[in-house]
Amino acid sequence: MAASARTTAADSATAPGPAAGAVPSPAPLIRLNLAFASSRMLMSAVELDLFTVVEEAPATEAELRRRLNLHPRFAGTFLDALVAHGLLSVQDGRYAGTALASEFLVPGKPRYIGGFIEVATRVQWQAWSRFTRALRTGEHQDDSPVDDGNELFRTRPDEDPDRVRRFMAAMDTHTGRAGAEIAERLDWSGYGSVADLGGARGNLLAHLVRRRPHLRGVNVDRAPARPFFDEHITALGLADRVSFLEADFFHDPLPAADVLIYGHVLHEWSQDTRAMLVRRAYEALPAGGSLVIYDRMLDDASPDRDALLLSLTFMLTSPGGGEYRVGECAEWLREAGFQDVTFSPVLDNHTLAIARK
Repeated sequence: MAASARTTAADSATAPGPAAGAVPSPAPLIRLNLAFASSRMLMSAVELDLFTVVEEAPATEAELRRRLNLHPRFAGTFLDALVAHGLLSVQDGRYAGTALASEFLVPGKPRYIGGFIEVATRVQWQAWSRFTRALRTGEHQDDSPVDDGNELFRTRPDEDPDRVRRFMAAMDTHTGRAGAEIAERLDWSGYGSVADLGGARGNLLAHLVRRRPHLRGVNVDRAPARPFFDEHITALGLADRVSFLEADFFHDPLPAADVLIYGHVLHEWSQDTRAMLVRRAYEALPAGGSLVIYDRMLDDASPDRDALLLSLTFMLTSPGGGEYRVGECAEWLREAGFQDVTFSPVLDNHTLAIARK
């Protein structure tokens, strides 16, 4: 198509809207209807490890067909669609990753989020295909076996430890920033210890204690997380400042710490369970201690599309999970006995709650 016949993004941004009474274009609905195709394309590109290949060196379509075993019927359109989505660039017939893809979709890089995409591929994709059934039954749609206590993130570490590492690395993109924010948002002058409940490999505590050198951290999680914690914290040189406590925060005694943290934890459980976990934290804290919670909480005054979609995803893949509202969290904290409760935005679309006993 000739360039003069196309409407560019800049043209459309300044073009007048439809005249009063004009029939609107269905284009937004068509894009929304095909959003699943964009998602599946990204999943397949990560599954093929395409972005590692083009990170090593730009490659032609023919070279990528050979490297990734792609059929010629699909390969060219697949690659061009990734260009259109801003994940690949092409020059002189050679494809390369964009800055966005290079930063977040190349395994081994500090901000790699492919672990989240793997979970979407293995679990969430299938569950969403049954969404209408879920709307009518109220039941989650995940077919994964019930966790027998030896799994992490729907994976047995003894069978696929690298998959667990990739997911933990994706989590680190949140926990690293959360640790930095919590270090600044809370007055730590009267506190010397902090425990992260369900802290995986301890990345949040690592960032927190680096910014507050007087603190000592305790990472609380189940036994399967221990080897990954030891590996990560030792590599960061923080084994003398952050320790691991093997415990189930539903039943086992919580550690004696001045500050307790639930980060990306409460959204996994039912309303009653969330209230119970908040009560357990209150009972474990000393007078004057604080509970910190961060999640993608829902705000009725300012609905967030991504948070709502993630909430539906958790509802589809867990018996009681889903994002919760700021007002609900405030009620759990108040009923447990907390005072001086504050809520503030953090991490793009998250909410940080700080409550004092």
